[in-house]
Amino acid sequence: MSSPTTATDAQHARWERFRAGRHSALATEHGWLTLTSFQWLESQPSRMELVPGLWSTDGTTAFLTASAADGLTVVETGQVVEGTIKATLQDEESLMWVQYGGDDGKQVVVELAMRADKYALRTRDNGSPVLTGFTGVPTYEYSPDWVIQGRFEAYAEPVDVPIGTANPLVDGVHRSVGEVVFRVPGVAHEVRLHAEAEKLGALNVTFHDESNGETTDEWRKVFIPRPRPDGSVIIDFNRAINYPSAFTPYGTCPMPVRGNSLDVRVEAGEKLPQE
Repeated sequence: MSSPTTATDAQHARWERFRAGRHSALATEHGWLTLTSFQWLESQPSRMELVPGLWSTDGTTAFLTASAADGLTVVETGQVVEGTIKATLQDEESLMWVQYGGDDGKQVVVELAMRADKYALRTRDNGSPVLTGFTGVPTYEYSPDWVIQGRFEAYAEPVDVPIGTANPLVDGVHRSVGEVVFRVPGVAHEVRLHAEAEKLGALNVTFHDESNGETTDEWRKVFIPRPRPDGSVIIDFNRAINYPSAFTPYGTCPMPVRGNSLDVRVEAGEKLPQE
């Protein structure tokens, strides 16, 4: 990269507000920092680690059998689970289903999830040391050199691209709506990265770079505001963030599309979380 550019006070203040919001979002109750297990359901009613009751699936529906003494209640209604309850999800859907533990009976939420067309449980424990010990995500210093102008080249129709995820037993699909094209200062060739659609016309780009596994996680993502009418976009890599799988081994986060890589060190945005 060329000689560093000095950030203005306004740029730095906007970035500080972004970082504060990011930390608040991560540190929410029953959020990504509270995951303590990921377990597949079996066809026979079985006990699961960390969770009361007997759990099973017939392939299309999940079942939970428990007694009042197990202390489980339904998250949505607060009703005590006594007997058998059931739920049905579509692939990639999740349900914060039941809760238990703590003084209020709500310390742990059990999330029912359908991944790779199979049912799984994830426990979300507000007592997790990942949450209680959280002091923020390390980042690079803000650098205006990593605020890059580019363009978005939309596809005529979205293209579904098979991808891997943070869980080797779960495959994923990236719905590419086009490519973000830009140049990194000091690098001769253009970079092309597949993008997914977000709300209000924004884009989401998941990428590898040469810093991965050293100062940053194995991959990160950056959100890009809605392209202008001429297709131009601003990619602010200072806002590159980690997926939940950087903080927990129980995520099923999507990996980048093959080739969504920058052959430079993107020394901007979030670094590896502290142990």
